[in-house]
Amino acid sequence: MSWEHDLFALFDDLEGQAAAAWEEDREAELADRARAEYGSVTLASRLMASRGRHVALDLPHVGRVEGSLDRVGDGWCLLGGAAQDWIVPLTAISVVHGTSGRSVPEVAWSAVDRLGLRSALRRLADADERCLVHLADGTRHEAYVQRVGADFLEARGTGGERLLVPYAALVAIQRRDD
Repeated sequence: MSWEHDLFALFDDLEGQAAAAWEEDREAELADRARAEYGSVTLASRLMASRGRHVALDLPHVGRVEGSLDRVGDGWCLLGGAAQDWIVPLTAISVVHGTSGRSVPEVAWSAVDRLGLRSALRRLADADERCLVHLADGTRHEAYVQRVGADFLEARGTGGERLLVPYAALVAIQRRDD
């Protein structure tokens, strides 16, 4: 063999080593980028990708609630179940089971999907339906949502008493078909 052949073989070997090192660095960089990008994924975006699926939510003092994830909005979700619907602030959820592995970024949400918890509660007030209001301290009140304030809802208890419920104390509102 000639020295040129040996030299070209050496260059080919060096080029192969450089390509392997570059590919290894590229894979590490892509893994770092993927981890960093996932840091911007929100619970709401994961739930948005799971609309229509059967999911379970673990809620403090309520337990596990299961049903179809019918709506997701800015800071809340609507879970439809057998003869009852649950409006749940996302901050009250302990664990979600059965979600999709995907997410829908909030920039892709429609204007309706961007509506907040207050919009869902106003719709409940307009319907004037009996609900069970579950609170963070474990209590619950059978009531009718009347009005929706900036950081609280006003409800009328079944005995006619007025209840003011701060959103921070709200775990879920359960609407039941009678």
